[in-house]
Amino acid sequence: MKKKNETIQRPISLQPGESASVVSPIYPSVVYASETPDMLDDQYEGRIQGYTYAREGHPNATALAKQIDLLEQTDGGIITGSGMAAITAAIMGTLSSGDHVVGGDQLYGRSLRLMKSDLPRFGIEVSLTDVTDISKVKNAIKSNTKLILIELVSNPTLRVADISGIVSLCREKDIKLLVDNTFTTPKAFKPMNAGADIVVNSVTKLLAGHSDVTLGYVVAKDKTLNKSIYDFVVTTGLTPSPYECWLAERGLMTFPLRFDSSQATALGLAEYLAVNENVDRVIYPTLPDHPDAAHVRQNLGSNGCNIVSFELKNKTREAANRFVKQLDGIAFAPTLGDVGTTLSHPASSSHRGLSEDERLTLGITEGFFRVSVGLEDISSLRGKFELALKHT
Repeated sequence: MKKKNETIQRPISLQPGESASVVSPIYPSVVYASETPDMLDDQYEGRIQGYTYAREGHPNATALAKQIDLLEQTDGGIITGSGMAAITAAIMGTLSSGDHVVGGDQLYGRSLRLMKSDLPRFGIEVSLTDVTDISKVKNAIKSNTKLILIELVSNPTLRVADISGIVSLCREKDIKLLVDNTFTTPKAFKPMNAGADIVVNSVTKLLAGHSDVTLGYVVAKDKTLNKSIYDFVVTTGLTPSPYECWLAERGLMTFPLRFDSSQATALGLAEYLAVNENVDRVIYPTLPDHPDAAHVRQNLGSNGCNIVSFELKNKTREAANRFVKQLDGIAFAPTLGDVGTTLSHPASSSHRGLSEDERLTLGITEGFFRVSVGLEDISSLRGKFELALKHT
């Protein structure tokens, strides 16, 4: 029998020695060779483990998925090329033309666009509602509702969904619940344990943590549904890069430490901003004046996570521009979860696709900002924000 992976053109293949690599290797191969057609059948039909074509899976994606599975306390996770790829696969792998989906009205901007502009083109009805109020969620449900999509903590206004009420409603109506866990991460909240059917994470953000990969993760509790989502990922080519999976696995090793440090600093920044004379309001889950404090206590406990949102007293674009220009050493960038603190302006970035009236309904003015707190020292952050706020 010929040696595995050896061909006339590539006659040499590296074989592992007696010792083992401490760090996961990168597997850039697009294809994997099998010994016989029977062996290929066994792989495709699940009797043996193996790889065939990288669009269908590769070792680096498997390694990363298993690490996130451990964090989410589930199994069977699927890695995709981005967080939005994971959201799209979860929805399209679950729904069909004629179905209806309910979404939170304060989702990430691109999730809102997918819901409002794209899903209806494929015959999927959409309703958006306030998921902090279970009565409004009940009113949004129709006879053909098959899925509810929420973020436990909304982007960027940090409102907290009534997930226990929504889970009960989903069980009563036989509706699947999809939770985007990107803001909270499995360190603060595990949606499957709370009753969710599908969980999504944008690995790009806190899990990988260094703004150098674009990846997503999705898993469904029901194995048949999980296979449907996987098939959509493979068919539509929402494939992750082996190198990016390898980078994300490396970033994931420090995730718990980074999360704890950033969360502690975020609380300190929120408390500082709350008493700054140039700030009109601050939103942070564990502040006592949070509008959904009961939901916070029930689902997050003492975890406020690493995002702080606030609004300038001067709510004009001119004041926003002055503030950003004066905030030295803080990247003005529409992202979150990096080791460095970043500042974003939803009206001009994540939620620019909404009309001004739609943004104002959500509480997003020209003076509204979202801060993703990184690993800087709190005293340094306070000093930078104090100087910049004086110019608003």
